[in-house]
Amino acid sequence: MTDLLYSEAEDDLRAAVRSLLAARCDAAAVLTRAESDTPYDPGLWASLATDMGLAGLLVPEKLGGQGATHREAAVVLEELGRSVAPTPYLTGAVVAAETLLGCHAENPASPEAAAVAELLGALAGGRTVVALAVPLSAAPGAHVPRAVRAADGSLSGRVTAVADAAAAKVLLVPAEDGLYAVETGTPGVTVESLTPLDLTRPLATVVLDGARGRRLAGSADAPVRRGLLAGAGLLASEQLGLAEWCLEETVRYTRDRKQFNRPVGSFQALKHRMAQLWLEVVSARAAARNAADALATGSPDAPLAVAVAQTYCSRVAVHAAEECVQLHGGIGMTWEHPAHLYLKRAKSDAIAFGAPGRHTQAVAELVGLPAPQ
Repeated sequence: MTDLLYSEAEDDLRAAVRSLLAARCDAAAVLTRAESDTPYDPGLWASLATDMGLAGLLVPEKLGGQGATHREAAVVLEELGRSVAPTPYLTGAVVAAETLLGCHAENPASPEAAAVAELLGALAGGRTVVALAVPLSAAPGAHVPRAVRAADGSLSGRVTAVADAAAAKVLLVPAEDGLYAVETGTPGVTVESLTPLDLTRPLATVVLDGARGRRLAGSADAPVRRGLLAGAGLLASEQLGLAEWCLEETVRYTRDRKQFNRPVGSFQALKHRMAQLWLEVVSARAAARNAADALATGSPDAPLAVAVAQTYCSRVAVHAAEECVQLHGGIGMTWEHPAHLYLKRAKSDAIAFGAPGRHTQAVAELVGLPAPQ
């Protein structure tokens, strides 16, 4: 039976991550970074990825990682969601790592296995940032853009809205004949930054024009599907952390804010709205934990658990952020208050790795529920 409770080790991990983020990634720091040309704080990422070893949570110990599970990674993402931390954790330590693990699992004795193991070790040790070169909106199992390999072995193609490509040193590029690792600093690789809605998760267009890369797998299908499935499943934990912060901050504000000599949170209409939101957040926690546990245990029901989590958690995160902005009144509409950061992240997350409608359709297909005629 699925255990949705947090273990003592997970609670300790949460406390450590929350303490670091409170000291290094408060709202003022996030706002300052979001308005700069370098949204990521290299020092913060080094502390998370290298000093705490979080970049290698999903990587087995024999490949240089921590050998943890998706449950621990989910706890980290909950805390990153609570602070809307601008880090490439989801795209690198989860999606890229799972994609590489998919390459390694496909054929550990292949000639490409050594290159995969080397890249996994660098990623797990925080020595490099890796990103999967697919659109942020790509859902598990969906067709993704593929580069064309020329007769001389070079790669050409264009992919837009790639999350964290600007911070990546290595791109995992799906091609017609496999998956390739392409270094961003090599000739023929151009990363053009875009202006996203969510400034804490930069997007970019990747253009390959005769670029060279190392082949990692003979087929990109299974590794990319594995990476996107893990990304969608653990994104629900980020959305959960975001929704929890929005609810707690709204309750705190309405308790302190007074009108007619009474806390505005004592008005029945607002009580009902916050009570409804609390019920949604509790349900989102169950869905997100179930998805993380299914991925951790390799359950055959993992695709269903992930689809359910994304169907529900995306909507809850957006609702929580909208209520946070609205119930804060005038201050919630200002740039100085962090509420807008959470709303933008929630809206961006709602289309990441597949929109809720696509995941709802996936649930129907997985359980054999036909659409209305």
